[in-house]
Amino acid sequence: MIAPMTTPKIHKLIRSKRRTIALEITEEATLVVRAPKRAPLEFIEQFVQDKMWWINKHLQSAKEKQQKAGPKQFINGEEFLFLGNKYELIVTEKGPARLSFDGTFQLLSKKLDKARDLFAKWYKKQAEYKLQERAVYYSEVSGLKYGKIKLNSAKKRWGSCTPQGNLNFCWRLIMAPLSVIDYVVVHELSHLAHRNHSRRFWKKVEEILPCYKTQRKWLKENGYMLSW
Repeated sequence: MIAPMTTPKIHKLIRSKRRTIALEITEEATLVVRAPKRAPLEFIEQFVQDKMWWINKHLQSAKEKQQKAGPKQFINGEEFLFLGNKYELIVTEKGPARLSFDGTFQLLSKKLDKARDLFAKWYKKQAEYKLQERAVYYSEVSGLKYGKIKLNSAKKRWGSCTPQGNLNFCWRLIMAPLSVIDYVVVHELSHLAHRNHSRRFWKKVEEILPCYKTQRKWLKENGYMLSW
């Protein structure tokens, strides 16, 4: 006998001036409901009830992604992402550095207790160089001038543009394909011209990066893999 589905729990309810109800399943497998300010709670709950099959389907998908992106073990043969490709980790007794990369990642066994920090430091160094490089390139292509670039460890946002024209990026982006990194860079550069997500904004993004929708889709579907 198949057990009946239960009504999903609303983890967060956001009210605004919007006219319709929207549902969002987060990477953490939680349900966020966005609703009009004056929408009765009973109406919102009924809407969620009516969408129960869709919600449970996507909640299950989010949970499966969480399991796939489980914590790293730092063992021989484990794979680590870099610029969209997977590279094997070799734990070795001797090596040129505590952590090195040359087609494979090589980690000194005596530094296993610091493996997570060593990888994070290596990723951040690569991200700093690559994001600077791509920002300079697309700034010249578009004519959009930014201030400074800073890296952060944000879990919700891949990038942001400050009112002062500075760009912020999550260092974990360095695990994504270069084309996806380019999309995030162009996205934030375009905010220098349009501070919202209006049609003019997306037109600017497309003007600079015609195939941005493909990269945007990749990030939406695979962003969970860039976990740390």
